[in-house]
Amino acid sequence: MSFQEFRIAQSVFEEINSYLCDPKTPALADLRRVVSKYGTVRDINERAREAGKVESLVKRLERINSPYVKDLEWIATLRDEGKFIPLSQYRARVNPQRQAWDYDFSKAPTLEISALQYFPWLLAEVKQSVEKGEVLPGRFIRVRKMKEQEADGGDLPAVRAATKILGATCVETLDTKGVDGSNVHLGGPETITGYFGGIGQPNGHPLQWVDEVLYYYTNYGVDEVLNINPGTVLLGYLLYRMGVDVRFKISVFMGNDNPYAILWTLLAARLFARDDGSTPLAGFNLSNSIDDEHIAASAAIRRDLGLDDQVRIEHHVTETWKSIVRQPYNRRDGLLELVKTVPNISAKHEGGDPADERELVHPSDILDYFREKKEIEASGDMDALMLNYLTKHKAVNATAEALTKAGLSFVAAGAHRL
Repeated sequence: MSFQEFRIAQSVFEEINSYLCDPKTPALADLRRVVSKYGTVRDINERAREAGKVESLVKRLERINSPYVKDLEWIATLRDEGKFIPLSQYRARVNPQRQAWDYDFSKAPTLEISALQYFPWLLAEVKQSVEKGEVLPGRFIRVRKMKEQEADGGDLPAVRAATKILGATCVETLDTKGVDGSNVHLGGPETITGYFGGIGQPNGHPLQWVDEVLYYYTNYGVDEVLNINPGTVLLGYLLYRMGVDVRFKISVFMGNDNPYAILWTLLAARLFARDDGSTPLAGFNLSNSIDDEHIAASAAIRRDLGLDDQVRIEHHVTETWKSIVRQPYNRRDGLLELVKTVPNISAKHEGGDPADERELVHPSDILDYFREKKEIEASGDMDALMLNYLTKHKAVNATAEALTKAGLSFVAAGAHRL
């Protein structure tokens, strides 16, 4: 065998480049038109950098007399005074038999929690972490409606500022997606089979998604968003290729459950990388159905394409108790094995540990993500949903403890000094 049967002819590349560079190509002309609404690429990035600064976000809150300004000052004071447990102290407490330097830092997974819906939940998590000597995750995922949090007393800029103060990354889920009524197959829970093809970004939604990306990027500095559809994944690559510094993570709802699906996505990441080799694909949330063997195989593809440092493989350790997977679901043991050989993984906690969830009056439910705040408050469920979130935080710390006992490190919020 010549092993050349999969080689792409240079002439094909030339044809594709001609198509992509043709100013008359309608799909790409439409993308340029949406981007031009916000100015030049340079202007867009400069506006976003300014809008995303902590001081700019705080000024936004001050203009509306938000009570969250003092809360952010409190978080900054905790950080500056070293109130968050240092990781060396945490390790000494959890694993006193091992010396502080005797940990494997080379493949440290990022502790991740989802979904951080409301700023007061983060305040409760911070308070508990300081009081109990717990660790805060290094990565927060949000699924709350953007327009709702934008109008809610500064919830959006407050969370953006707080995660920056804490030294963590934060991902937002935009409103432009099939659950907004555009996907005719989706209604309430009774039409859940409509999700089998993904939530969807039907018809003209991909361009609306780009418009929404640019709005929140330029107004709040939101520079990483969730991506749920092949069309918007492609547009995310093209937007970055144009020079707009917005990155994205692929959602579990995309259903990437095997190495070939992952190869397809990563090939596009390489093809549309900038000249410096960088890609906007920051995270890749694999399907819950992929097993550890094939996560490792997918990671090998990522390595061979030179994307280890750029594309984080995001792996669910826990899931919400209801409406998404069969329970009990807990993949912590598999994570402990994976991180011995696979770098740049997220240990994502979408639910509490099964033993804790089954004891709750209101266990975590993925469908709660789509409820409006006013309906939650009217039903009296807000305290229960905060408890759900803190139960996920407990699962984050169970993972941190398990990694530490195994002599492995992890990436927590930067406010935890070494």
